[in-house]
Amino acid sequence: MTDLQKSIKEIAQKLGITLTYYPEKSKPTDVPVCEKTFEGVTDDGSYTFFRFTFKGVGYIGAIEGVGEVERNYAALLPTYIESFNERENELSKTEFLKKILLGECSSMGVYKYATKFSVRGSSCFALVLRVPKMMEETLAVIEQYGGNSLDTAVQMGDDTCVLVKFIDKTDNEYQSSVDYAEFLAQSLKEELGLDVEVGVGPTVRELRDIALSYARAENALRYADVFGMNERVHSYRKYIMVKLLEDIPEHKLNEYLSDLTDENFREVFEDDEMLSTAEEFLRCSLNVSETSRNLYMHRNTLLYRLDKLEKATGLNIRSFSDAVSFRVLTVIYHLLGK
Repeated sequence: MTDLQKSIKEIAQKLGITLTYYPEKSKPTDVPVCEKTFEGVTDDGSYTFFRFTFKGVGYIGAIEGVGEVERNYAALLPTYIESFNERENELSKTEFLKKILLGECSSMGVYKYATKFSVRGSSCFALVLRVPKMMEETLAVIEQYGGNSLDTAVQMGDDTCVLVKFIDKTDNEYQSSVDYAEFLAQSLKEELGLDVEVGVGPTVRELRDIALSYARAENALRYADVFGMNERVHSYRKYIMVKLLEDIPEHKLNEYLSDLTDENFREVFEDDEMLSTAEEFLRCSLNVSETSRNLYMHRNTLLYRLDKLEKATGLNIRSFSDAVSFRVLTVIYHLLGK
């Protein structure tokens, strides 16, 4: 018997009603089915129907009878069913938070968590850490450097964990979520010798929106993989252009790339050394000295490569406008998996 079946059976017994259900957009033959489209509550003269969700899946519930009592039950049951599986007294703090991060928790469940752990009305953000080994030790260090007592780390997979950090308005030591992510990554390097990658999600006003921050932090790591970024902290904000271009149909991206590049330009894309030099230059905000230091390259060698790049592409990426154009074309190239 599934969790939903158990919940429906227990609710029906407690209320003394006949209660069945079926998934939305299905036509089962063994339970009453509503033949019309509706929102909220409706009936067919014999059964009262209502909509509800359970673990993110939509269902139609059916109560035998069409009186005022049945309609009142139908109005109240969606919230009750959604929260029925939120056994916060049986879940640990991290298990409960994991459900919230995955979007598997109802609004009532999020409210209960926020109330129980005193985080109602607190802004927060998610950091997704990709940990190559020593997960238990990593979680212990994160707890040690977590900042305030509200912050909680959750293991999500064999090599992934998430820190939900709540904003302490009295703490001005870290200027941004990215600064904090850098601090945490450096702490793990010093304490455990680990090189971790961190995806940084946006700050949200309340815990109920933390699943969005978590999803965007994961996307930042995914985009970093696609573009082979040689950094340890990746903010979703860096990939706004990528997200915009990713939403364009592939045939249009191919059309843009074909129209805006020629054979010489495409040779640059296939030259890993040249491409990595250009991308590091862009990452260093067009700063020649910083790029030279990061690449352990003589300044004149770097300038030679930038000149060579300009001859091949027609773009002088030392100029901001040309650098933007080059960046757009490299993003399209990577998205197409060329």
